Amino acid sequence: MAPVDNLRQYLHSIRGLDHGSSRALPGAFYTNPQWTETESAELFARDWICCGRADEIPEPGDYFAFDLAGEPLVVLRDDDGIARAMANVCRHRGTTLVQGAGKVKRLVCPYHHWSYDRLGKLVAAPGIEPSAIFDPAKCRLPERALIEWMGFLFVSLSDDPPDLTSLLSPLADRLRNYHLETMRLRYLATETWDTNWKCLFENFMEGYHLSPLHRRTLHKVNPTRLCRHFPAGEAYLGYTVGFTTRVDDDQAGHPDLSEEERNTCVMFAVPPGLVVGVGSDYSSFVALQPDGPGRVKAKMGLYFQGDDWPDEAVEEAISLFQETMAEDKAVLLRLQQGVGSRAYEPGPLAPADLEGTCHDLHQYLARRLGGDPVEA
Repeated sequence: MAPVDNLRQYLHSIRGLDHGSSRALPGAFYTNPQWTETESAELFARDWICCGRADEIPEPGDYFAFDLAGEPLVVLRDDDGIARAMANVCRHRGTTLVQGAGKVKRLVCPYHHWSYDRLGKLVAAPGIEPSAIFDPAKCRLPERALIEWMGFLFVSLSDDPPDLTSLLSPLADRLRNYHLETMRLRYLATETWDTNWKCLFENFMEGYHLSPLHRRTLHKVNPTRLCRHFPAGEAYLGYTVGFTTRVDDDQAGHPDLSEEERNTCVMFAVPPGLVVGVGSDYSSFVALQPDGPGRVKAKMGLYFQGDDWPDEAVEEAISLFQETMAEDKAVLLRLQQGVGSRAYEPGPLAPADLEGTCHDLHQYLARRLGGDPVEA
């Protein structure tokens, strides 16, 4: 039996398993190149994937380049203020049009200067006249599905993606008073870590490690003992964690927040590519994609509620985030080394409040990739 078939069969065997019987995943899920290709093709190339925050492109002409499952895309705000995702590939001979982020009046190919307007329509093809094989009026950049949800931009390569807003409706009810859509992005970085994407996903989304690993950082604010798992939906999962000290009524946060909400962080994920930590004053996110079995591309940021944040407070928040992520990065490198060992055997997951989100991710994988059992 092929390795991918074995892994599909394993996922089929755990589908619907209760948390009390759950274990960590076998090592091949984190190390097998063919399995990573399967995840890229059947998850990242089909599901809704977060590409960033809407306020990365606040004005018409603002853009950023984004690769999704090997497809070069450009996310651009058009003249009517609508965010669009289009193929970042010239219709002439395939050169990528833009890199990084910036602002453009037109998308101009650096090779032969074919150019496209902010809707992706071809407006110039120097030296080439209309012909039987070329109609400039019908030439445009292919567009991909894009939606905005609570300030996050999601793209799908699928021709018929599901209604993500409906799938996330129960999560939106939980988050409504935090008003993530009004928060302002103040920090953005892109990194590549030497670990499997699921290692980073599981790490960000479980509270079991908060006190042991982050003893000098997060434990002082959000310790493991205050973690509480909440039921997952088809397209989301998460838990909450309280604060060690109460947040005063007049401190940062949207006025719609209740006292309980103001004193609770909501940690949620929209698998496979987005993990988020929501606080009343500021929040963090990581948008991730596999880059081979042992590497993950991570776009990470912090966004803040209100415009009256002093620079030193923003810098303090950034410093805490960077220190915490550095602690995670160091241990995940060691985790990636360990799951590739012949000595590794998957251990039992901690109680649901601590590692229930790992179980939820495994169930998501089982639903999406488990399929029917394969006969030997």
